[in-house]
Amino acid sequence: MSETPAANWRENGIRIVHADQLDTSTTQTMGMERAAAITEAAVGASSIWAGTVHINPNAKTGPHHHGQLESVIYVLSGRARMRWGDRLEFSAEAGPGDFIFVPPWVPHQEINALSDEQLYCVVARSGQEGLVVNLNIAQAEQPSVVWFDSGHPRP
Repeated sequence: MSETPAANWRENGIRIVHADQLDTSTTQTMGMERAAAITEAAVGASSIWAGTVHINPNAKTGPHHHGQLESVIYVLSGRARMRWGDRLEFSAEAGPGDFIFVPPWVPHQEINALSDEQLYCVVARSGQEGLVVNLNIAQAEQPSVVWFDSGHPRP
């Protein structure tokens, strides 16, 4: 009985991407550094992308979106302040152990809310495209709506 390529786990099984093998030649947004780990080129992935993001203390990214892709951000360390909306008028914060979901087409901006600590996150997207659309948004100086609830306490 012959195995199909997908079922041939002996040759196409688990792949490990070590920390020193991350690829920073992915599309970047001002204010952050993305490094790709799980891609078609690296491991043969066909429908998911994953990597890391780090943002320096007090830094913020340029506004951007990821087109039709869904994104999940997992905060490893630091404090992420997310702004989103047509004018980045909404805001929420997440800390270590928190997950952030970014729906398709949503303009957003990541901010390191701490002045003395790097923000490190793991990111996964629903597609392989290195799709980052950097935007020129006249940003509201202060978010006009701030999201605080049991999952997003006041800082």
